[in-house]
Amino acid sequence: MRLLSQAVKFAGTHPERSRRHFWGWLNAVFNKVDYERIKAVGPDRAAAEWLLRCGAKVRFQGFDRWHLDYNALPTGSLGRYKIQAIDATESCIMYKGFDYLDGLKHLEEVKFNKCIYIEDACLERLTSIENLQESLYMMEVVSCGNVTDKGIIALHKLRKLEYLFLSDLPGIKDRQTTVDRLQTALPHLEIQLDLD
Repeated sequence: MRLLSQAVKFAGTHPERSRRHFWGWLNAVFNKVDYERIKAVGPDRAAAEWLLRCGAKVRFQGFDRWHLDYNALPTGSLGRYKIQAIDATESCIMYKGFDYLDGLKHLEEVKFNKCIYIEDACLERLTSIENLQESLYMMEVVSCGNVTDKGIIALHKLRKLEYLFLSDLPGIKDRQTTVDRLQTALPHLEIQLDLD
């Protein structure tokens, strides 16, 4: 009881910090991986549910339309809908949810724009997924303040990556070396930069 009263007192005297802590906690809850759900509905459906719950959008293979409403996800036979693209603009996806990406075999595009929880460890985790090393060919990393040279260099494992757009990444300190390392590992990669 004493701990609860201290928490209430703290929240009353520090409302901004309290709110930030609450949202951080809620975002962490949204990113908790439900392995039973992955088994029950398949990796693509479970990943789509996670992404939409966190505020991202998905596009399924064979469709032009982006899905952003969790309640309007298409239904059908298990495994019918395959995620082809993810737009995580301003979403709360974070490292702890990346296990949802393990079973995706048709993912070709990923956009991380203004994702405050995306960091080097997320990009390293993404590039460690063998399916994605073979399918991902287009990527954007924009205004993700926790991404550094280390995270961008990790993208060299994405063997099929053909296009990479990088913008507003203050954590990148040695732009030329980072780009050179990627170009050496992936000579077919087109890199577009807006880092000034």
